[in-house]
Amino acid sequence: MAGGGFAVEGPVTGINNGKITLSVVITCIVAASCGLIFGYDIGISGGVTTMVPFLRKFFPSVLRKEGETKPNIYCVYDSQVLTAFTSSLYIAGLAASLVASRLAKIFGRRNVMLLGGCTFLAGSAINGGAVNVVMLILGRILLGFGVGFTNQSAPIYLSEIAPPKWRGAFSTGFQFCIGIGVVAANCINYATAKHGNGWRISLGLAIVPAAIMILGTLFISDSPTSLVQRNKLEQAKQALINARGKDTDIEPELALLIKTSEIAKALNEEPFVTIFQRQYRPQLVMGMIAIPFFQQVTGINIIAFYAPVLFQSVGFGNDSALIAAIILGLVNLASILVSTFMVDRYGRRFLFMQGGIQMVITQVGVAIVLALTTGTDGTKHISKGYSILVLVLMCFYAAGFGWSWGPLSWLIPSEIFPMKIRPTGQSMGLAMNFATTFVLSQTFLTMLCHFKYGTFLFYGGWIFTMTVFVALFLPETKGIPLDSVHTVWEKHWYWRRFVQGKPEDMH
Repeated sequence: MAGGGFAVEGPVTGINNGKITLSVVITCIVAASCGLIFGYDIGISGGVTTMVPFLRKFFPSVLRKEGETKPNIYCVYDSQVLTAFTSSLYIAGLAASLVASRLAKIFGRRNVMLLGGCTFLAGSAINGGAVNVVMLILGRILLGFGVGFTNQSAPIYLSEIAPPKWRGAFSTGFQFCIGIGVVAANCINYATAKHGNGWRISLGLAIVPAAIMILGTLFISDSPTSLVQRNKLEQAKQALINARGKDTDIEPELALLIKTSEIAKALNEEPFVTIFQRQYRPQLVMGMIAIPFFQQVTGINIIAFYAPVLFQSVGFGNDSALIAAIILGLVNLASILVSTFMVDRYGRRFLFMQGGIQMVITQVGVAIVLALTTGTDGTKHISKGYSILVLVLMCFYAAGFGWSWGPLSWLIPSEIFPMKIRPTGQSMGLAMNFATTFVLSQTFLTMLCHFKYGTFLFYGGWIFTMTVFVALFLPETKGIPLDSVHTVWEKHWYWRRFVQGKPEDMH
């Protein structure tokens, strides 16, 4: 495996590379369901913030702006307190992600997922019963802790337990569950929007995905890698037998896990220090900085958070805006399925670049349509036809993200880190993801007010930059066992200068 203290020049013989068992399918579905709670939260917040009873109770200033005779369509929802409702979750998630790696090392990936589900459950209950802004923000902070714990552990768990040949397909399950959560939340928002306390139902129903994930997690074992790291060798052996099948010789894989774990422990290095060593520079840059940062500056989560707000801003009525958000979520969900079937056939780089080009074109298209129809001051009313054109362009944008940067941004960091720094790398990458999301979500509505249609050019510019970055600096990891992923850096035109000559240190 990728982690330990010795070199493996190619795939290790005797290790199951492609067999899929019922046990591994069920286990991966349960782990991927951690994405449900994140997706539900992403989808629910935007719809709730357009509900009149919710705004009247917590954010009356937004309603006053909406009631103006000729409002600037881009500025109606520009409220720092309102955006704090959304963004507070990500500050909490950032804090949780930084401690999650240490908790995972002590208690295991499974138990950290379980902890995340319980914390999310508590936050959902507080949000559903909120009577003031303080309760609302407190609930969001607890939700953030839940998301931070689960988002750190679930992708690693999936990569560690899935057969190498199908690791990409299984790992996209996490993003697929995020997509299911987003669509479910948007549908619930549409159903509850006309009820006086509909916002309470929408926020409180977050306990459902949390309960599903908690119950599922209770019935699965930890990953073999995590069990070996905690010296639970018999349990690790049984977990491998369940995952690979009783008729598969799991001894070579188990022996490799044990050996790499022993070497990592013998080195007794502090992972938060080790990860900054020169030979781990590729993983540091790609997995902890570039990919988590770039995933968020695609703008997808911001658009998902504020989809109903955004569609109302460009001319949709309240119901139509919620329906448009549902359509956008369904398109994203379908595109994640496309990625599931393509990622292990065509590779990570191809999907990254194709999706990036598609997103650039659509973001520029949205900016042009809005510039021509709303005017430079944002006071012109956009026609129904152009509103639908904006929705169509946004659907193409969501599709491009759904089969590229959506699932692959979780997959790549989970498979490129060596075992001894894998939880730490995932935690720090997730912290970067949450930090970027916090900044963008806290500033998006203000940016929309001041930049107007230029907001979409801002994100389009970032997408162009990151597509070029991937083309130049991301090697292909398709089908390579975790124990051999380090070899892709040794062959890369740029990263080999950091790792060549030190193969013994790569694990």
